[in-house]
Amino acid sequence: MKYYSTNKQADKATLQEAVVKGLASDRGLFMPEVIKQLPASFFDKMKDMSFQEIAYVVADAFFGEDVDAESLKKIVYDTLSFDVPLVHVNDHIFSLELFHGPTLAFKDVGARFMSRLLGYFIKKEGQKEVNVLVATSGDTGSAVANGFLGVEGIHVYVLYPKGKVSPIQECQFTTLGKNITALEIDGVFDDCQALVKSAFMDKDLNNHMKLTSANSINVARFLPQAFYYFYAVAQLHKLGIKDNIVICVPSGNFGNITAGLFGKRMGMPVSRFIAANNRNDIFFNYLKSGKYEPKPSVQTIANAMDVGDPSNFARVLALYGSHEAICKDIAGCTYTDEQIRETLKNCYQQHKYLLDPHGAVGYRALCEYLKPNEVGVFLETAHPAKFKDTVEAIIGEPVVIPAKLQEFMKGKKQSIELPKTFETFKSYLMAQ
Repeated sequence: MKYYSTNKQADKATLQEAVVKGLASDRGLFMPEVIKQLPASFFDKMKDMSFQEIAYVVADAFFGEDVDAESLKKIVYDTLSFDVPLVHVNDHIFSLELFHGPTLAFKDVGARFMSRLLGYFIKKEGQKEVNVLVATSGDTGSAVANGFLGVEGIHVYVLYPKGKVSPIQECQFTTLGKNITALEIDGVFDDCQALVKSAFMDKDLNNHMKLTSANSINVARFLPQAFYYFYAVAQLHKLGIKDNIVICVPSGNFGNITAGLFGKRMGMPVSRFIAANNRNDIFFNYLKSGKYEPKPSVQTIANAMDVGDPSNFARVLALYGSHEAICKDIAGCTYTDEQIRETLKNCYQQHKYLLDPHGAVGYRALCEYLKPNEVGVFLETAHPAKFKDTVEAIIGEPVVIPAKLQEFMKGKKQSIELPKTFETFKSYLMAQ
């Protein structure tokens, strides 16, 4: 399958080129030329299939033309060595718990899949080392670092904003060493993302080293996130729920919700989506006005969503073509830190379900905007313990840290501090 750029000024690319390049030469994001419809028979029998079986069908529709069946199946099954349970929280609201992977965050799925697919292409083509640049506002860095840890032929550089990720998140990518380098940028997430994008466009850097990205700008990172949307619907079908399904996605860079929208385009029976924002309300304002106006991000307690210029908006627009079409499938909402705290506390007191700050945004949106005949699923994107200090201050009780996270906290921090200027970042990479 060929992939085109959202800016439509670059040559079409193969899957391998799209994965290895990450970003098109015109700074656009790659999009598949065709989004295949899945047969009705698949949706009829989905409730009786395992997570891996469902994911393989979806992966084959995306990547089957470019990866042999045996290798693709191995990549899928290796990626999904954990479950994503659907938990009934309240009335007609369910939580899809995406925090049962190695780093306890939803990005484990995309990061693990991409590491294996990129490794497949490196081995197949006999390429030399590929350098992965990834900007993170929290969970992306830990998921990518751990997904690629020890993978032969790949070196990862994680760029993160100094003082703006939680201590546990920071431990998950600054203590690994080996083929993982953490770069502590004196700025915000948008500065980190701008450095990554600028690096891809710099001829000197690209002549010096082969670069790709593991942010959701990479098709191999965001497309696999469609897997768990199908699995969520399958679990509802098993409960006898087939109609009027609404999925609410806590949204920052919009890679996660875009994967869900791809699933809907493939035939997944979901009525509509809600994109739930914190105070970084760029998409919410777009839905109201029809104008996309990026602005500097604002720091919040839901830090992984602190994005002022969501990259994947370009894909949403390419998928739908117009503001009117987008508004038919997607609603939006935005919440302050105070509202997030209130929601997290009330849900815990009333239903004994502990949200993280990001999940709280999704849960509140369903509580406020779900219609009487609808069933809602919100994505609980990370374990609450990853935001231990914040959550404990809200509920007034200690939060138990899972053993997986405790292991990360034992390591010694290894990071390199850099200013947010591209010249300094470029000089650092050129010296490697």
